[in-house]
Amino acid sequence: MNKFKTIAAAIGVAGMAMAAGQAQAFDLGVVAFQMSAETQARCAKTVGAEAEKLGWTAQVLNSNGSLETHASQLDNLIQKKVSGLILCMSKPVQFDGQFEAAKKAGIPVITISSGASPHTLFDVTPNEYIMAAESAIYLLGTINFEGNVLVQRFESNTGARIRGEVLDVVLKENPAVKVVGSHSMARTKSWMDDVRNGMSALILQNAGNFKGVWASFDGQALIIDDLLREGGLKKGDVSLVSIDGGQEVYRRIKDPESLMTATVAIPFEDMAKSAVTMMKKIAVDGVAKTDLVPGPYLFTPATLVDKSNVDKFLK
Repeated sequence: MNKFKTIAAAIGVAGMAMAAGQAQAFDLGVVAFQMSAETQARCAKTVGAEAEKLGWTAQVLNSNGSLETHASQLDNLIQKKVSGLILCMSKPVQFDGQFEAAKKAGIPVITISSGASPHTLFDVTPNEYIMAAESAIYLLGTINFEGNVLVQRFESNTGARIRGEVLDVVLKENPAVKVVGSHSMARTKSWMDDVRNGMSALILQNAGNFKGVWASFDGQALIIDDLLREGGLKKGDVSLVSIDGGQEVYRRIKDPESLMTATVAIPFEDMAKSAVTMMKKIAVDGVAKTDLVPGPYLFTPATLVDKSNVDKFLK
């Protein structure tokens, strides 16, 4: 009799363990808009790795900068009824229909550096206004708040657009600094060629007539750095400042041959980890979103990196 009780108890424990395991099963959809951009690749890969640490299934997708592909990937994941979605550098305005469909399907959505949407839980992001002001003022400081500059913008990403708008405010208050050339990146799928072609023309047209260059994100700045060096410029001839952070940018800030001067470093890996942690608390543990994040944004501090502190960031 005792033997049968022991077997029954063992079966009961095994069943409970199996049920607990099934309760913890979580199918996470992860989509990055353009993983040829280092920051987006870092973001998506970290989300996937953190999800797997929890025993979740993570499907990591790359939209390759295509609006159609991004929409299709979101549609497929929603139809698949994934447990949750974490999107890196998505576009809430363009994909409002997909975000609304996910919400109606009961699929929690967290975005990273994408902008807010009424259909998502929140966006994990640095404070774009603070970063933009810091990068703009730093650039102007390197040229003593006077002289000509070139500007590389990107309007279709919320964060990059805010950075450009804050730059405009800083420039308005410093009329001794003139923008002699500005290029706005229009293409996302072939964005590198877009930046190279646009800025190459501006650099050639304004040769010897500018002291600084501002770029809305580091991927643009790396291309501009190459163009400046190809034009024979040396470190110190022109200041080059942008925003995002990454090992290649840090190496160039340190490199005596590069014109890269400074960046505002965003902790993308930390943001990705926060997104997964919050997804677990809300979607698995049942914690109310309002108890964790009071509004549409979960802000993460960023740090300005230049020659004075770059060694702390280099790996």
